[in-house]
Amino acid sequence: MTISEVISEIEQRIPLQQAEDFDNVGLLCGIPSRNVNGILVCHDALENVVDEAIQKNCNLIVCFHPIIFSGMKSLTGKNYVERTVLKAIENKIAIYAIHTAFDNDFFGVNRGICNELGLKDQKILQPKKNNLKQLTVFVPTDYSEQVKESLFAAGAGNIGFYDECSFTLNGNGTFRPIEGSKPFSGEQNIRENADEDMISVIFEGYKQGSIIAAMKSAHPYEEVAYQVYNLDNENHHSGLGMYGELEEAMDEKDFLRMVKEKFSLEIIKHSSFTHKKIKRVGVLGGSGASGIKAALSKKCDAYLTGDIKYHDYFLAESKMLICDIGHYESEQFVTQQLFEILSQKFSTFAISKSIEKTNPVNYFI
Repeated sequence: MTISEVISEIEQRIPLQQAEDFDNVGLLCGIPSRNVNGILVCHDALENVVDEAIQKNCNLIVCFHPIIFSGMKSLTGKNYVERTVLKAIENKIAIYAIHTAFDNDFFGVNRGICNELGLKDQKILQPKKNNLKQLTVFVPTDYSEQVKESLFAAGAGNIGFYDECSFTLNGNGTFRPIEGSKPFSGEQNIRENADEDMISVIFEGYKQGSIIAAMKSAHPYEEVAYQVYNLDNENHHSGLGMYGELEEAMDEKDFLRMVKEKFSLEIIKHSSFTHKKIKRVGVLGGSGASGIKAALSKKCDAYLTGDIKYHDYFLAESKMLICDIGHYESEQFVTQQLFEILSQKFSTFAISKSIEKTNPVNYFI
């Protein structure tokens, strides 16, 4: 199996189109047509991880954080980024990053945090907007099922945990073939009445090209009548952060002790105590100050994330306990999650979890 074939399989499960616009996800270096010997899964693809890949004979590294984030004007080994990329290239090792595509995935980074906390009724904290579209197409009734099957196979009609969703109305359509036409039915210059279905399906915007192509390939008409609409609906199954409910409400200090134990933390920075029970908890892996207002709007009693700045803590206003558990610490389950996903998909070559330490933050207690 080639690198590009492996990537295609990964992206069926974690579409890169879910990533934030600023992010540098995908294949960062490597030749897509090269065969895969083995995959090494890691948090950060640093130089010591590339050394580990060489030792384990893995020529594809699947990492969470992209090692190349801002544009490089040269590649001379003058810093840790360039040394890592050069070593990977020299040893014919490809590096593929998933980052915010997995942050925005319903079963991604934040799902891992929620599961570790035992949160129930999990929902997306900040749903993605403006990425849903609706297709309406008119089809001869006898070909309606054929077109729907083709649409569903291309990924149309997926809504949350349901697929093959559509709505069909039957009616009478008219058309008049004119000179130059090769009509499916009827004769030139004579108006035709046809028994037709109007099929409507919703889809994620990035699928539009393949869905339209699939629809046209299954449609019998020479000229297909269809419309695509942009929807303002939020996608409640894709977005940053999640929130859910603890099985039982907890005192704030008991909650912090539980978090400290679950995440193997040495320290937790937090805002002033609210003196209320903790029941609803919001989470956002990595740098999550941007999710504070969303967590407040969802009436979360506590919010777990990393990289909180001094002034961010004031946003709590005694309504919510803001907890900074650390950037890496909040994302620490990602490597295991990615390892499990890849292990389920691929069985013909070795998949390993990196044992190298990549968290640059240490504590002196």
